[in-house]
Amino acid sequence: MNPMRRIPVVVLVLLLGFLGAGEVVRLSLDGTVNPATSGYVVRGLGEAARRGATLVVLVLDTPGGLDTAMKEIVEAILASKVPVAVWVGPPGARAASAGTFILLAGDVAAMAPGTSTGAAHPVALTGEGAKADDPAVRKAVNDAASRIRSLAELRGRNADWAERAVRESATLTAKEALDLGVIELLADSFPALLSSLEGYRLRDGRVLRTAGLPVREVGMTVRERLLSYLADPNLVYILLLLGIYGLIYEFFTPGIGIGLVGGGISLLLALLGLQVLPVSVAGLGLVLFGVLLMVLDAVASTEGLLTVGGVVSLLLGSFSLFELEGTGLRLSWVTVGVTVGALTLLFLFVASKGLLAQRRRPRPLTTMVGLEGVAKDDLAPEGWVLVKGEYWRARAEGEPVRKGDRVQVVGEEKGRLTVRRAE
Repeated sequence: MNPMRRIPVVVLVLLLGFLGAGEVVRLSLDGTVNPATSGYVVRGLGEAARRGATLVVLVLDTPGGLDTAMKEIVEAILASKVPVAVWVGPPGARAASAGTFILLAGDVAAMAPGTSTGAAHPVALTGEGAKADDPAVRKAVNDAASRIRSLAELRGRNADWAERAVRESATLTAKEALDLGVIELLADSFPALLSSLEGYRLRDGRVLRTAGLPVREVGMTVRERLLSYLADPNLVYILLLLGIYGLIYEFFTPGIGIGLVGGGISLLLALLGLQVLPVSVAGLGLVLFGVLLMVLDAVASTEGLLTVGGVVSLLLGSFSLFELEGTGLRLSWVTVGVTVGALTLLFLFVASKGLLAQRRRPRPLTTMVGLEGVAKDDLAPEGWVLVKGEYWRARAEGEPVRKGDRVQVVGEEKGRLTVRRAE
């Protein structure tokens, strides 16, 4: 071959190597399925496609999550030009609820011994007490069952069991899933999975070659990780109330301190979390209205009547704040009770002390007579004087007093001083 013709070939080989051809991209979804984790998986799949990777392995361990986020992940896997293997691992992991859909969407479905999958029933879409024959529940269940059945049929897996996972919350161990044709492979570790995938033929005829390929792990960015942490409704709820009560505390106490700093940071983090989680406007309104009632009770005392109404409104708003039905996410009633109780008692204590101090009339010292100060105005005959670091309304007696003159207190009546120019 002409040496000059070899140069483009060498450049092409180097370029393909630089772009990532012949590598395995590893993604890890460990936690709830939420907009942050779905954005991470979609980004990782796109990056693998741009680099020309041979295979993407999604390591899955999730209790479930939001339906919209799961739908984005499933669509990205189905549209991926790079084959995607979904592995539920390591041992002890699970792919429950929304995780079952993601597992069945992969070109290859694999599990580690000691893992489980299933329980994909869209629970309580109209509340914890919803009946199975409720039209809304039937509609949601039928929709989820048809979606998961179509996924299983597309990948050639057990569609009957997939439908049972939705309708009956059926679950399987890794060995049972293999025996029933829900998954294709068992692998107790990531290297063992890659070894099992060597020479594996996909349904579309492509053959996987994984032996000796480098593995490049694509991790979550700091922003994605932060948003993923804030996808916990319990954490967001605590931050929200801490932020609100912190700012109220700052309002009732003089100066700038921990209330503004801590409350402001907590509220900003809560707002980030509220962007990730589905929020009920009515629930948020009830929470804010409940806090407002307690503030009004502290400002214009109604002997606790508004506080009782505020606590009731706060509790009702708390339990309807997040629209999490049908997901693996829950706002714990213990979190609500402890947070509302502790912060309400603390707020009432601090607010009552602060307002008591603000309402207390300034009481002059018994030794005001004889003290000296400085005239802050021309006393003709009245003006302001500064005595013991406090401003007082004063009336001059005797010689005229000019601004800046030293004065001496000779009398006090109803909060007003009588002064004369000091010698």
